[in-house]
Amino acid sequence: MEDEPVSDVFLLSERQMERIEPFFPLAHGVPRVDDRRVLSGIVYVIRNGLQWKDAPKAYGPHKTLYNRFIRWSRLGVFDRIFKTLAERQPLCLKRGFSSPYRTHKRRSELKTACHVR
Repeated sequence: MEDEPVSDVFLLSERQMERIEPFFPLAHGVPRVDDRRVLSGIVYVIRNGLQWKDAPKAYGPHKTLYNRFIRWSRLGVFDRIFKTLAERQPLCLKRGFSSPYRTHKRRSELKTACHVR
């Protein structure tokens, strides 16, 4: 999986990126590595419970993923994204999963309401 091209791994859609791009800090000086690729890598690592060093090479250097995650976390980028998305889709967060045994059923119910794909 290390040498897979980006097309074979998870990438956020263009529409998803358009919705969250306003929350990213502006680049200063040297242009940044592709935000879509890096953020997709961050999501991939966290979703799969990987260590940063185990991220597929298609997302770029693992150090870049880690550094961007830490920097954006400290700047509150993810908090602002989650807050705004929750305000737009409040049903998704208000109906929490009360137990791991009901998660599968509840998640399938929320797929329609929250447009999970």
